[in-house]
Amino acid sequence: MSNTTQHGRRRIRKARRIDWGGAALLLYVIAFLVFLVMPIIAVVAVSFSSASFIVFPMPGLSLRWYGRIIAYRPFIDSLIVSIEIAVCSATLGAFLGVPAVLWVARSPSRIASVVANLLLAPIAVPAIVLGFALLYLLSDLMLGISFLSLLIAHTVIAIPYVARTTFAVYRAQSPDLEEAAAVLGASRWQTLRHVTVPLIRPGIFAGGLFAVLISLDNLPLSFFFGNSDVNTLPVVMLSYMQNQFDPSIAAISTVQMLIALVTLAVVQALYGVDRLITT
Repeated sequence: MSNTTQHGRRRIRKARRIDWGGAALLLYVIAFLVFLVMPIIAVVAVSFSSASFIVFPMPGLSLRWYGRIIAYRPFIDSLIVSIEIAVCSATLGAFLGVPAVLWVARSPSRIASVVANLLLAPIAVPAIVLGFALLYLLSDLMLGISFLSLLIAHTVIAIPYVARTTFAVYRAQSPDLEEAAAVLGASRWQTLRHVTVPLIRPGIFAGGLFAVLISLDNLPLSFFFGNSDVNTLPVVMLSYMQNQFDPSIAAISTVQMLIALVTLAVVQALYGVDRLITT
């Protein structure tokens, strides 16, 4: 038997060997995904239960709990407040965080590094501690428990997300582009508008999107500043579960998840990541 034939057979045997490492990794990834997705699937499934309480297996299917969302007015009111707070806080976070990032990213002073750390401080401090601190501060400012206080608290949380993503994108860009615009006669405002902002737009957009999603799901800060007239959806859901635990909680949770998913899908379709990078 020739050496060529033996070599060919050895290659065939190696090809037939099972890649146990790859198979184990694949099984681990599948198990991990199932572990993450199963609770969400369970919540969605329970929202269609015909039972008056959460039970498995479900006795039947029904849409009655989605009707309960409309009938229970606090759910709708708090959902509207949550959306308003999320959008407004992300917008304010961009207006406040982006100018600070533009200075920090290009400044050679030591104070700039301190400011950069302070911009990230709100997400490093426990939410309960931050809530207490803001509660005392806003009370001293005579703002009390109100929509404005709730907006300020969520804006404090939004700033680090916008600042971090914008900082990363801006530091990755060469300062030569802005210098070239200045050499060609552009004013600072024209450079900011036509050069800097288009360069950092992906960071602002990504940070704002993170801020909106975090705000929609934020409970600790919202719990401190909500009242009977102004409350976010997570606070209302917690209050509702303290008195009764029917599948309407699963239904409103499903609606909340759908809002987040639809938002991501629409944003991707109209202004996707690939367009952000190329514009």
